[in-house]
Amino acid sequence: MGGFFGAVSKRDCVLDVFFGVDYHSHLGTRRGGMVVYDGAAGFQRQIHNIENTPFRTKFEKDVVKFRGSSGMGCISDTDPQPLLVRSHLGLYAITTVGIINNAEALVERYFSTHGVQFMAMSSGKVNATELIAALINQQETLVEGIRYAQQAIDGSATILLLTDRGIIAARDKLGRLPVLVGRGEDGCCVSFESFAYRKLGYDTDHELGPGEIVRVTAEGWETLAPAGEEMRICAFLWTYYGYPNSNYEGVNVELMRYRNGEIMARDEIAQGQLPKVDYVAGVPDSGIPHAIGFANRSGTAFARPFVKYTPTWPRSFMPSSQNIRNQVAKMKQIPVPELIENKKLLFVDDSIVRGTQLRETIEFLYSCGAEEVHMRSACPPIMYGCKYLNFSRSNSDMELLARATIQKLEGDEGQEHLDEYADGATQRGRCLLKTICEDMGFSSLGYQSLNGLLEAIGIDRSRICTYCWTGKE
Repeated sequence: MGGFFGAVSKRDCVLDVFFGVDYHSHLGTRRGGMVVYDGAAGFQRQIHNIENTPFRTKFEKDVVKFRGSSGMGCISDTDPQPLLVRSHLGLYAITTVGIINNAEALVERYFSTHGVQFMAMSSGKVNATELIAALINQQETLVEGIRYAQQAIDGSATILLLTDRGIIAARDKLGRLPVLVGRGEDGCCVSFESFAYRKLGYDTDHELGPGEIVRVTAEGWETLAPAGEEMRICAFLWTYYGYPNSNYEGVNVELMRYRNGEIMARDEIAQGQLPKVDYVAGVPDSGIPHAIGFANRSGTAFARPFVKYTPTWPRSFMPSSQNIRNQVAKMKQIPVPELIENKKLLFVDDSIVRGTQLRETIEFLYSCGAEEVHMRSACPPIMYGCKYLNFSRSNSDMELLARATIQKLEGDEGQEHLDEYADGATQRGRCLLKTICEDMGFSSLGYQSLNGLLEAIGIDRSRICTYCWTGKE
């Protein structure tokens, strides 16, 4: 995934950018970057690897050296950015979030002219943000260039540009990710997460529509290119990676998760499938609000049979060694024996992707004395790796638990009946649930239905991307 934050102010805004970007740390784990602009000092930029150290720690020394009344930064799960670009359109900084599925084809198109070269990363691939800048520079204005780049890209591209005149923000052409403008006493900001700027004294002033391009200055914002009609915002913003106090399209993340859990319990009660358990619990952290909703509707007490210990290892992926990472993941799970021993438990997780960590969690609970462990997924079975963002991206769809289980059951024939397998009311759907339960050690398994999930989000269904469940764009 990835996140971004920018600010333009009548005063120095370096600290606003620093804290605003830091509040997006939940969206990425690889690179962090900041760039600020000052009329006298020009552009000042820094990029750090944040795989082993949080953004905040890496940039503490940089922020005391930076100065400027405009700036932006990013948390990136992909390439180092922001980049500084000099072209016939001027000198500007650029940061992007998205995926370019046709990157190699676009690069080859440039190579065919024999006049363009790109800096290669260690993998040999081209930095996606550099490629987007090259596309932008093909046109006569920045706005025309952004539109051209977004049309040429198979995938998605949300773009921020920092110039000497402010920030240009462009939401992806189908609005797969949010872009919001906040206004404060001394200026304006642009952000992925709405909660990030509220703590800094800004209030929401505008949410960009799909494909909309705006210029943000200290005085306000103006639309440079209008929004399109069609939108496909990612449903996982609400179910998984959005922060609890953020709002997208007017829908709060935490409240959506409560509703989602309530709908799951409501439907199980109506179908007579609600198991009798001692406690309902969430798989920390994003599964917890779904579980609260489930507990409230089912009438079963909510509890936390285990908690995560994060003061020393806030991220299980931080160590460079995979063996150490695996051990850290286990060390973080601290049981509450009184809530596990001889208890029947129902857990709600935000999603089940590959199931690797979930399998270890179930083994951990049984080893702590649980009598039964029932599992619920707050979204439908994931059948396709995401083509538009970094969530559930796999080398092969067969790495996904649901697809791998279907292949085990029916081979290639089963892949022709994914809709049936996704529906727990069909024979194939029941078979999928039974097999996963046997393989994973669940006492029972249930997935939220697609209709239930969309009901919980509550906006026009045609404007939500559900590709990872349906394979339909």
